[in-house]
Amino acid sequence: MSFYHTVFNTVFKRNSVFLTTIFAGAFVFQAVFDEGVNKWWEARNKGKLWKDVKLTIPGAGEEEDDE
Repeated sequence: MSFYHTVFNTVFKRNSVFLTTIFAGAFVFQAVFDEGVNKWWEARNKGKLWKDVKLTIPGAGEEEDDE
């Protein structure tokens, strides 16, 4: 019961701390989730992505000047 009382007094009692905790948690979750999905996507599509294919195509990595 002491744990719940401590959490209530530190996080939920004041609205400003509660909202700050929610926004900070959402920001951290978004960053971790985005990085995890990117790593999963790159592992799942290895060899099919442009960064893997451009090494096999001659002249694909060079930028063209329109001037």
